[in-house]
Amino acid sequence: MRQIDMDQTGESGSAGGAAASAGAKKIGEVILDVKNISLRFGGVKALTDISFDVREHEVRAIIGPNGAGKSSMLNCINGVYQPQEGSISFRGQTFRHMNSRQVAEMGIARTFQNLALFKGMSVIDNLMSGRNLRVKSGLLAQAFRHPFAGLKWLGSAQQEEEQHRAFVENIIDFLEIQAYRKTPVGTLPYGLQKRVDLGRALAMQPQVLLLDEPMAGMNLEEKQDMSRFILDVNDEFGTTIVLIEHDMGVVMDISDRVVVLDYGKKIGDGTPEEVRGNEEVIRAYLGTSH
Repeated sequence: MRQIDMDQTGESGSAGGAAASAGAKKIGEVILDVKNISLRFGGVKALTDISFDVREHEVRAIIGPNGAGKSSMLNCINGVYQPQEGSISFRGQTFRHMNSRQVAEMGIARTFQNLALFKGMSVIDNLMSGRNLRVKSGLLAQAFRHPFAGLKWLGSAQQEEEQHRAFVENIIDFLEIQAYRKTPVGTLPYGLQKRVDLGRALAMQPQVLLLDEPMAGMNLEEKQDMSRFILDVNDEFGTTIVLIEHDMGVVMDISDRVVVLDYGKKIGDGTPEEVRGNEEVIRAYLGTSH
């Protein structure tokens, strides 16, 4: 696989939770700390006093039955929802309220359970939209894209766009979607659209990547491909992953730690093995204990 320079620091190791048993993966310090988050919509409590942390370079899964509050938790982290109580710290800086743009500028990217792609635009243009926050050229430089004699700075926007396109082409190679680079996204199979959604998030060069059910609606082969890409992003780039996923086999295979929600409350937190053996989790989510 072609490697992309994601400007990450620190060591990265082998893939995910199950592979972490090989001992090669190095988990860092806490990068994201969620403390006592409570979220209400009128009289309905979506989240109640939720606390957990995410360590640098790990794959951190959030699981739970439908309606447990998983997506609401991601929406609090990336600034879509403003919790009534609690705080979120990123790299030691604590925030009560942030908007989505501030969160993105800090280095937290997000994919969505329901695809929010530009269906009429090509794959490469959708990925280029993920580079918006990286654009440094001003409006004037973009208006005069070609340099004049003595005014070479007027060509800076053209040079910058070429650099962004080169970065996006590397992501296209990494995700193995070269054949579809100029294809309108809306005409692609669902599994490939999910891959494009991942690519657009990667185009932001995130330090933390929030994935909301990235394998929902996929067949077995598509899930295997997506799992491989997620692990490669985590392994090769050192990107920290926060993952919501219903497929328990996937969660147990690729996660380093798992937090379990039920009716907006935390009922479990630990390694996949610890969560698998938690009686409260078994009753609420995994089925009847044998």
